[in-house]
Amino acid sequence: MAPKAAKGDVLQQKSPAEFFADNRTIAGFDNPGKCLYTTIRELVENALDAAESISQLPDVDITIEEISQTRLNKMRGVTSHDRIDEELYQDYETEDAKQKRLAREAKELEKLEKAAAKSGSTAAVDAKRKELEAKRAAQASRGEKTFYKVTVRDNGMGMAHKDIPDMLGRVLSGTKYGVKQTRGKFGLGAKMALIWSKMSTGLPIEVTSARRGSASRSYFKLDLDIQRNQPNVHESKLLDNPDGWHGAELSVVIAGSWTYYRAKVIKYLQQIAVITPYAQFNFAFNAEDEKNSLALRFARRTDTMPQPPKATKHHPSSVDLELIKRLASSTAASSLTSFLAKEFDCIPRDLAERIVAEVRCDPSTAPAELTPKQIVALHDLLHQLRFDPPDGGHLSPAGEYNLRLGIMKELRPEMVATHQGAVGVHEGHAFIVEAAVSVGGKNIKPGLNIHRFANRIPLLFEGGSDVVTRTALKRIGWSSYKINQNSDKVGVFVSLVSTKIPFKGAGKEYIADDVEEIQAAVRAAIQACCLQLKSKIARQQAAREQRQRKKNLTKYIPNVAAALFAVLETVAEQRGDENAAKRRRLEPDHALVVNGVRSGEVTEAKLAAKLQEHVEQIDVDMALEYQLQQGITDIAKVDAHLMPAAARHAYGPEQHCGVGVIRLLRAL
Repeated sequence: MAPKAAKGDVLQQKSPAEFFADNRTIAGFDNPGKCLYTTIRELVENALDAAESISQLPDVDITIEEISQTRLNKMRGVTSHDRIDEELYQDYETEDAKQKRLAREAKELEKLEKAAAKSGSTAAVDAKRKELEAKRAAQASRGEKTFYKVTVRDNGMGMAHKDIPDMLGRVLSGTKYGVKQTRGKFGLGAKMALIWSKMSTGLPIEVTSARRGSASRSYFKLDLDIQRNQPNVHESKLLDNPDGWHGAELSVVIAGSWTYYRAKVIKYLQQIAVITPYAQFNFAFNAEDEKNSLALRFARRTDTMPQPPKATKHHPSSVDLELIKRLASSTAASSLTSFLAKEFDCIPRDLAERIVAEVRCDPSTAPAELTPKQIVALHDLLHQLRFDPPDGGHLSPAGEYNLRLGIMKELRPEMVATHQGAVGVHEGHAFIVEAAVSVGGKNIKPGLNIHRFANRIPLLFEGGSDVVTRTALKRIGWSSYKINQNSDKVGVFVSLVSTKIPFKGAGKEYIADDVEEIQAAVRAAIQACCLQLKSKIARQQAAREQRQRKKNLTKYIPNVAAALFAVLETVAEQRGDENAAKRRRLEPDHALVVNGVRSGEVTEAKLAAKLQEHVEQIDVDMALEYQLQQGITDIAKVDAHLMPAAARHAYGPEQHCGVGVIRLLRAL
């Protein structure tokens, strides 16, 4: 007998907004610092999408304004009161604990002062005093949180006035659903920032937007009713738009932690600037204390934008039962044959007829009239048949040109190689892997510096399990490409675009390493880059060795010239001495040099100059020999012509050699 339900148990339901509010970690809102980072990221990516959708070069302004607890209370109309009972607060310190702390600090300072007296340096003492002052300040402000007003402004397509409340105030409503490459992970965007704002500050979001060519701007102040998943509009109005601006500006006040996530935010902006060099980002952090403020600008490097991604149809090998049911009930096709040809990718009309015959259905059957058994049979058949893979024409990779420019703009490496792989397929979804490998550059640590992108957005967390990280660390033999993965400053950039990224983990922060197709594509792309760099590194090493050899030879020229001239002087004196022993006969050339020393024509300085010329000639000859051996063809080529001696002439057949093509002149 089943146990009785506990008295008072009531069946409850949660709205989508309530679910994400209770489980905000899966959307990247783990803690105040991560919430600030994710809010910035979501608003920036929305801004990029809005500009790219109308083929507008993105201009994105990001402003973070620090707000103290006292100032926030004024904004909310909350009165701040003095404390009545100090013992209730987290930062309360008993008198006994305070005395112990002060005694401990005094003891530490006394030790440092004694050590400073011996060494004569007070730097350690000064540093300790500053550390103690910082700790006291932190202790004093322990109960006071810090809040931030995040404002992002773009020049994108803007939002229609009537759609703004639903686009921002209703979870799981938007324009990015379907089979299409998108930047978002959950389809939440700014809505999650709205939820966090309501949970942490209770303040509404402010939105200003205008469509291209509109004479007015829309202004909204709204928040989200979490229980009902509905927008709650506080204020709505239309404003004049005299300068013809188009785009959107969103401002939200949230709890956060700039101190701990400052580096992550800056790294994110740098990496988004790498993958979108056609965009311009202006970033400003306005602190309560002006000296802690920060301003950064990531300038546009190119006007070339990738083609925007296109919506595509479902590939038959990627569908499930529920999707087939939904498509069958909503399609405008009147027959099963036209339904397959119209609603699915890679199914032409003739193949659709063969599939219908194989599933043993009447070709004229309306899709909405399919029985559950027929839908199951169709689903099973689609997963057994062979179909052409999707061609990937609907995807929008960054492109080798943009990837190279972005890396050169932000990192300024000594050399960089890029590669875009062929279209791959995983579970019926096309994907493209792009990679770049750089050597050297600014702000690069020795070793492998791995940068991961999914649908052109940076992935900064949980990189250890990512397919890119594991491939770069374990599946690439860097030494075979003349790269030292421990000491060289190596940048590895891998971007994956697809209509379905196989993320792992609740927060979708890394890409699965168990997908063989993607694993192989990532490895091949990195290896292709390394192969390009190998020849460049070999030439660089040869040039470095050549410069070092020339430097060493040049270093000893004065000593060699002096020693040689001393020997020649001795020989010249002996040949001029009539009483000297029997003299050895000299070769004519040697005798000419000795006579030159005797006459003063050959000096030590002249010998040094001749030796320098000889070293220069050897350097040129060895460089040419190396080029011929390596078959280097990427040096500058010029057409060279000799003036013909005869008035009438003709060119003979081509004579090929390692350095060029020669055609001899023949007189007629």
